[in-house]
Amino acid sequence: MCKVIAVANQKGGVGKTTTSVNLGIGLTAEGNRVLLVDCDPQGSLTVSLGYKEPDQLENTLASLISEVIEDEDLQIKETIIHHEEGVDLIPANIELSALEINMVNVMSRELMMKCLIDQIREDYDYIIIDCMPSLGMLTINALVCADSVLIPVQAAYLPVKGLQQLIKTISRVQRKLNPGLHIEGILLTMVDGRTNYAKDISRLVYDSYSDQVGVFKTIIPLSVRAAEISAEGSSIYQYDPKGKAASAYKSLTKEVANDGR
Repeated sequence: MCKVIAVANQKGGVGKTTTSVNLGIGLTAEGNRVLLVDCDPQGSLTVSLGYKEPDQLENTLASLISEVIEDEDLQIKETIIHHEEGVDLIPANIELSALEINMVNVMSRELMMKCLIDQIREDYDYIIIDCMPSLGMLTINALVCADSVLIPVQAAYLPVKGLQQLIKTISRVQRKLNPGLHIEGILLTMVDGRTNYAKDISRLVYDSYSDQVGVFKTIIPLSVRAAEISAEGSSIYQYDPKGKAASAYKSLTKEVANDGR
């Protein structure tokens, strides 16, 4: 049975894309069939997997959603890219930004991505959607078709402060559009364990949210090597397999895989 996970946070720079790549490839290494979906017009996930010019791609998430809107045959096989580390990818580019604007007038606009994902669920064990840093229509679409939401949060004051707004949005989607949606957990990222500040923020997150929505035991450490992988087109497991970030993402992969799905 396929599990769809939306990786979401309206705050940028908190590690959504890095988490999507390494969780997806980590799950693949465990023998799962995994599809990564880039739901950000900046194409960060696409670039991170080595496709440096996403705007030159003809078939993307934008073209697939457009086909759903126009009730046309979906060009899914032509759109999915097979990455050398075993994951599949539906890429994105700037066309997604124009599409989000045009979706405002579409009937049942919140369900467009669900219509797409429902057609490919049976081909995968996990589908991971890397959301854009906003709570706009594309992110709402991702939440509507997801089974759960993984929330990466940088161990800093402002990213943590915005958590409540995201949780309210998730609850609203759950009530009105997707009753089965739940929060996979909050993932602390870019944690500098040497500073009291990071320790205090981490403690604040655990104290505030561990009972309410759940916080992963795994903490992703601050790592220069992890920040570099977006330029390498590979995962942390290939780029720095013995590093602390690779070890942390392996631990996260086990937590996600063992959640009782």
